Amino acid sequence: MKNNHGILLESGSNELEVVTFRLDEVNPAGETVPCYFGVNVAKVREIIRLPHIFKVVNSHPAIVGMIKLRGKIITVIDLATVLEKDVTGLKADHVVVLEFNNVVLGMLVQQVSRIYRISWKDVEPPIKFGESAYVTGLVKKEDFIIFLLDFEKIIGEISSEAIVHSVEPELIEHADKPFDRSTKKILVVDDSPFIRQALGSTLRKAGYIVEEAGNGEEAWTAINNKVEMCRASDKGITEELSLVITDVEMPQMDGLHLTTKVRAEAFLKELPLVIFSSLATDDNIRKWRNLGADNILTKPDLPNLVRVADTLVQGRAV
Repeated sequence: MKNNHGILLESGSNELEVVTFRLDEVNPAGETVPCYFGVNVAKVREIIRLPHIFKVVNSHPAIVGMIKLRGKIITVIDLATVLEKDVTGLKADHVVVLEFNNVVLGMLVQQVSRIYRISWKDVEPPIKFGESAYVTGLVKKEDFIIFLLDFEKIIGEISSEAIVHSVEPELIEHADKPFDRSTKKILVVDDSPFIRQALGSTLRKAGYIVEEAGNGEEAWTAINNKVEMCRASDKGITEELSLVITDVEMPQMDGLHLTTKVRAEAFLKELPLVIFSSLATDDNIRKWRNLGADNILTKPDLPNLVRVADTLVQGRAV
């Protein structure tokens, strides 16, 4: 299977294609329980049978080893270990090779099912199971449920630098042409608490007021509430909201659909909007700018976040 970057995402149609795979588990009674998981097809580079594994000494417990693929060495992660599943007697012999955040890695699974085309409106936010939960969305099919996994969090807990590069304090405190950020509000939109925390922490340390939303629908409601406030007090939108930073993949409404809706409203034409996504390939960046995004950052590009925010909040082009 070849990768399919941006086929549905380019239109802002609020749809996606999901590759589903099985990672069954054994319950206390010794019975096999079917479990279905999914990942955006735009992150899937290919799916292969498990080749020879090279063991890695003193690695993270979830790293099963490394494989050679087309001349490259790729780390393979055992999802059963990450999800703490009892898979006694069950064979995992497929590798889903993912590419996002400029990282290529493999996920060891039992078998690959099929591709589903779905609307983000049909993706339900999961019930919160605590900080150890790795599920960002649920898709209910007729006789089973697909769990969409937070691969950013999974990889981030194994190697945080693969997901968001840390920011040195001096880069925040001594940004070019500093100004008073304490009255500027930024709305951060991401369904991953892990990513929201990373973004929010960086922006708050810089002095910004940060509000958060877990998906595009929540963000759109928050933006409309601010529009009503501004109209009632005869203010422009940027007096109440200085910047929106949004992910792409989110339940209910994705970030591209949110971008399209923001840009369709004349009252919001001055509102800067940044897309912060692990899917920010060169091709997608061009498409997303055409939707109206003022800038696009890849998720490892946290060091540039404050610089870009400062530029847009002050009304300058990036």
